[in-house]
Amino acid sequence: MEPHTKATLVPPLASVPLQRPQPQPQPPTGHTTSTAERGSFCLAVCTCGWTGPARRSRDLARKDAARHTVG
Repeated sequence: MEPHTKATLVPPLASVPLQRPQPQPQPPTGHTTSTAERGSFCLAVCTCGWTGPARRSRDLARKDAARHTVG
């Protein structure tokens, strides 16, 4: 078996440009509400973990969500 005599040239690390990580998008800072369907009921939910009461009326669930974001 012959020894490896031809070396591959590698550029020094200083000449290789560094790839900086891209900043990750930050989660929304405020309250983002939506409605969720649970069977025949609708309820307001928020990104903070809050959930409104289950309603049969989607309009009332939307009003619950609006009240949560204001107050």
